[in-house]
Amino acid sequence: MQPVGGHGRPNGSDTFFSVFRLLGTMTERTLELVMRSARLLAVVILTVVSFASAAAQQNTQNQKAVSLDADKTSAEDASRPFAGLEEEMRAKRAIKFAEKEYQENLDRARDLSSLGASIVASFKQKKGLDQEDIKKLEKVEKLAKGIRQAAGGSEDDVEMEKPPTNLAAALDMLGDLSKSLKEKVEKTPKHVISAAVIDEANVLLELIRIVRTLPPKV
Repeated sequence: MQPVGGHGRPNGSDTFFSVFRLLGTMTERTLELVMRSARLLAVVILTVVSFASAAAQQNTQNQKAVSLDADKTSAEDASRPFAGLEEEMRAKRAIKFAEKEYQENLDRARDLSSLGASIVASFKQKKGLDQEDIKKLEKVEKLAKGIRQAAGGSEDDVEMEKPPTNLAAALDMLGDLSKSLKEKVEKTPKHVISAAVIDEANVLLELIRIVRTLPPKV
């Protein structure tokens, strides 16, 4: 039997232990609540930090993208004058090249006409063609091919309706064609394909082939 105090009340020792147990129970619950609150607070803090970090990273990426776009635009703006200058220089080179080709073709036509006249004059004096005249005839052939190519033509076989049957008639025709071809080249504008020049060059080349088949002496 437990000793009791007066009037059946528990003694001081029992009261102390009861209070102690009550305080222990309250402390455990308080600690549990504190721990739960701490965990919840930690989750909230981590969530906020994550959102803040993501927002900061996105902002940095946007700034980098804007910076890259700005740099690209600046580079394009800076390169635009150089591109325009390069195109202008390319156009000037093309014009200069075309003028050079045109002048070279004029020189071919004038040299051809001069050689044709020289061959005719030599034949009339010697009544025949010597080795020097044959070499001039080869130059005329080469020049005629160059004129045809510059005019946009290619190698075509031409059959003359009334080919000359003797050297005198062939060389007279050679002189006339050489002069006529030169005049047609001079009258042809730049950058123009002339069918007349091509046809006349082909006829002249066919005539040279005929001259080679005829006896070199009258």
